[in-house]
Amino acid sequence: MKTIFIADHHPMTRKGISCMLKENKNFSIIGKANNGSELYRNLRLAVPDILIMEIDLPDINGINALRSIKTEFPKMRVLIYSAHPEEIYALRSIKSGAAGYVPKTASVKSLSKALKQISKGGIFLNEELTSTFTNRNVGETSAISRYKKLSSREVEVLNLLSNGKRNKDIANALSINEKTVSTYKTRLLKKLKVDNLADLIHQSRMFQIG
Repeated sequence: MKTIFIADHHPMTRKGISCMLKENKNFSIIGKANNGSELYRNLRLAVPDILIMEIDLPDINGINALRSIKTEFPKMRVLIYSAHPEEIYALRSIKSGAAGYVPKTASVKSLSKALKQISKGGIFLNEELTSTFTNRNVGETSAISRYKKLSSREVEVLNLLSNGKRNKDIANALSINEKTVSTYKTRLLKKLKVDNLADLIHQSRMFQIG
């Protein structure tokens, strides 16, 4: 039996996952947390086999937190169960140490499949993203290769842009000034080799292979 810890700031999500796994004899939930501080406190007391966590957990910094968690608890497998669309964070999460990524819009069947695959030592992404991630023929000039070279902060800015946030909103969300946001936007346009914001957002969502 694999032990599971759930970290999510939405009570209904924690409750829903608990109910889903209640009759499953392959998994046992050993704890829950609603913020980063509570998560770290619990992990240092007992490390589960699998951590199911939202990338936007309060008190911790998204992808950077994922890297820190994997550094401190290397044997623990992490499944990101997030409200963010896969197109923005899935590949970055896997690259940063997660064993799987499931959006909250996915079916119960998908979440169950992910947990089963991760518990056996596998990696879980949807078929399209798995193909993209494992495609050895993707050249350095392709959009996906360029995307994978973005820094964690650049991905965060891109995610907020893709959700329609203005420079001021992004600055407030990331605790940086608007001039810095503009610098990141310029850097993103250059790194992803696009000419305008609309193309930037479209490319980030579609992962068009060049």
